[in-house]
Amino acid sequence: QVQLVESGGGLVQPGGSLRLSCVGSGFTLDYYPIGWFRQAPGKEREGVSCIRDSDDVIYYAESVKGRFTISRDNAKNTVYLQMNSLKPEDTAIYYCATECLSENVPKDDWGQGTQVTVSS
Repeated sequence: QVQLVESGGGLVQPGGSLRLSCVGSGFTLDYYPIGWFRQAPGKEREGVSCIRDSDDVIYYAESVKGRFTISRDNAKNTVYLQMNSLKPEDTAIYYCATECLSENVPKDDWGQGTQVTVSS
């Protein structure tokens, strides 16, 4: 079964850090751009960051620039999202996909995501 699996979320205090992982299962991520997205309660899903298959970073959302870093390790078939200086407004379910724009992801292709909660 071809799928992406997100992990690494959790509860963290404001100012803390987390590293999310997006692992490809059943296929190699090498040839795909990988996007990270998030959806907070009552809000639409938004793009957080995206990285090309060539390791070039396509974008960071303005709200995370300077705090989040996207990277990929093709040997581990994994794309990471390092999140530093976390804020309560970063609280959301985080998803990854083989697209940079959420509207290009078929509805049934979204995974379970990983919950990030930033709270004191």
